[in-house]
Amino acid sequence: YYHISKVIKCALPCVLVFIVMFSFGCAKWTYVFFSFFRMGNLTSSSTGGLSSTACVQLVQEMVSQNCVVIFSKTTCPYCKMAKNVFNEIGANYKVIELDQHNDGKRLQEALAQLTGVRTVPRVFVNGSCIGGGSDTKQLHQQGKLLPLIERCSPCCVTEGSGSGHFEPSK
Repeated sequence: YYHISKVIKCALPCVLVFIVMFSFGCAKWTYVFFSFFRMGNLTSSSTGGLSSTACVQLVQEMVSQNCVVIFSKTTCPYCKMAKNVFNEIGANYKVIELDQHNDGKRLQEALAQLTGVRTVPRVFVNGSCIGGGSDTKQLHQQGKLLPLIERCSPCCVTEGSGSGHFEPSK
C-alpha cells in the first residue's frame, strides 16, 4: 500500500503536466519531460508502464524527431560498435539504452513490430532503419553512411567526435 501511494503522489502531478502540455501542442516537450521521470526516479513494475501502442508511437516519434537514433543495450558489443562508428565520423546521435529504460522490453517489442527484427542495436538514420551494428559499420566502410546523415538537418553533423547526445535543431 505504501509503495502504491508513493507512486500515485509522484505520478499524479506528472499526468496533470502531461495533459496541460499536450493540450497546448507541446508533444515534443511532453516527451522530454516524461523521459526525465522514466529514466530517473520512477521504477517500472508489472502493472503500469506504456502500452504497446504507446511504445510504437514513442519509437516513431523519437525516430521522426532525431536524425540518428540508436536503440541499444549497455552490455551489447554490437551496440558499442554502432556508437563507435557515429563517434568516429563525428555525428551526433540519440541513444536509448533499453536495459536502463523502464519500458525497455516494451520498446524492444515495438521495434520488432516496426522493423521485423528484435535484436539490438536498431539504428535509424533520417527516419529509416539501417539495421544493426554490423550493418552500420558496413555502410560506413562502403562510404554510404555519411551521405545518409548529411541528408538530415545540420544539427546532426559536427566537427570532432560524436557526443552521443542529441542537440535539438533551432
